Amino acid sequence: MNQQFSIPTALCLPVPDIEALIQGRTIAALPRMFIRPGQRFALYPADSSASIKAWAKCELCQILDETKPLEILSKLTIWTPQVLKEILQKQQYLFLAYLRVYQLPQLQEISVNPNIQEKLGKFVSLPNSLTVSEATPILNDRTFAQRKHQLEKLEPSLYHELEELQSAIASLSISQPAAKQLDDDMKVFLGWSSEKLIKQPDPDLAWINNIAALGNRSKQEDEWKNNYQAGTDFENIVRDSLEFLGFTIDYAHKGGAGGLDLFCSKPYPLFGECKAGKKIPNPTAVQLLNLGTLRRPDLFNQATKLIIGPGQATTQLQDAAKVHNMAIINPETLEKLVKLQSNHRNSIDLFKLKEYLKAGQSDEEVEKYIDQVYKEMSLRSQIITVVKELSEQDNQSSKATHQGFTVTETRVHYNANTTHNPKLNDEAVHDLLIELSSPLTGYLGRIKGSDWKSDRFYFLRNLLIN
Repeated sequence: MNQQFSIPTALCLPVPDIEALIQGRTIAALPRMFIRPGQRFALYPADSSASIKAWAKCELCQILDETKPLEILSKLTIWTPQVLKEILQKQQYLFLAYLRVYQLPQLQEISVNPNIQEKLGKFVSLPNSLTVSEATPILNDRTFAQRKHQLEKLEPSLYHELEELQSAIASLSISQPAAKQLDDDMKVFLGWSSEKLIKQPDPDLAWINNIAALGNRSKQEDEWKNNYQAGTDFENIVRDSLEFLGFTIDYAHKGGAGGLDLFCSKPYPLFGECKAGKKIPNPTAVQLLNLGTLRRPDLFNQATKLIIGPGQATTQLQDAAKVHNMAIINPETLEKLVKLQSNHRNSIDLFKLKEYLKAGQSDEEVEKYIDQVYKEMSLRSQIITVVKELSEQDNQSSKATHQGFTVTETRVHYNANTTHNPKLNDEAVHDLLIELSSPLTGYLGRIKGSDWKSDRFYFLRNLLIN
């Protein structure tokens, strides 16, 4: 459990400076006095809104003069060389505070200080003390330590051009969702933010939590809703689910009395029958056979056929499903598939999934596929972690090269960990490294060598598995 602290004061800073700290674009502030390391305070914006979003702890405070390379300092912070020079001309020294910033669980509105501009860069008393904890740091421990080391040593940024590109994209992210997603991804890539803070639940996907509930309907739970409407609700959410997984739904088939519940045309033909309630009626397989043959006789025999409904299918229904090569799964299994796709977009290969849709009750088979997807993601996450660990070891070495790591170095480090299974050879590791360094994934970077054994790979971002 995170320890709580009471904060009675706030450091007044310009709004752009506070936003940069909250976004993870910088870890530095320019107060007008020396701040004692370990001191905690809220971040008070010098404008008329007086909304406090975050608090900070000072990790280090340096006193810099004009002998420091301001061009490099500028590239590691948010201030231009000209701004830094102007401050030095006014007060001879720069007080550079390294701040570990934490988000507040909710905005704190306070009364506006009428003399706030006079307090810029100074501490002000809060009307009421804030109770805070270190539960939500803007940057994780490792990232903050790296940024702090880089700023202390005035080591130039490796991605200055990307930082400039991110600044340009940020202005578009307010109104364009696609730009916001790219902006978020770039912040994680640059180490300006953590995926845990960015990856918030999408309110538009709240429906995925209702798939199983709509499939397991009962009259007692739905006294106000007739059976037809309850069944229609389930059909609709099944269509949404399959579409979310990547199927193309043919909306000419919308179910209803005497109608085929669903037909997917791509990436392969799939006929489906949905049943909400306590169990799937025995005639369901025959019903799907008759409707599918009637509607699309040219496709039905060779197509994938799926029955989705609650409970364990009876022996009679399972026998009929096996004869006609129909898979049966519960709403809970469908919900697990959709949640996997929601947490890890494009992780489900519909052609591989097809192999697990066995005739008869196939929940266990589909569960095996879900487990396999997680195992494959876990393996890739381990490879990324190996490259990350090698990078950290290299950073701590006095002979640091920062030139990435070969396939063999990665394989040796991976296999040395007794918890890593399966053990891999160079060819398998190379295949994984190439996949993870693709521009479409972007977890690793690649420096191409004269042959595949001399390729070198370096860490970019984590693969978090939910």
